[in-house]
Amino acid sequence: MSSSTAEAELNEDERAGLELIRESGGIHQSDFWKELEFSSHKGSRIVESLVEKELVDREETVYRGHNTYFISPTARDLDFRLLMAGNMLSPFVGEEDD
Repeated sequence: MSSSTAEAELNEDERAGLELIRESGGIHQSDFWKELEFSSHKGSRIVESLVEKELVDREETVYRGHNTYFISPTARDLDFRLLMAGNMLSPFVGEEDD
């Protein structure tokens, strides 16, 4: 499932959660549900749904002395062919000489 298809299927709370994760560049799950003013149970369900839809990544971590998860956005549907020069990655794509 592409990220655009998965995003179209999100409910309002999931959409708000995904937006927070993307805007912050990543957030600890213990802060995630507090920031959205959800219960920890509801926050966990939302994160689980976003992980299943491959819209976010979740990594175990210790934060402020407690076990939690760090939630970060996944790469969206990117077309890396635009960066290619033949079969090599071109570091000069978009650069122009004046």
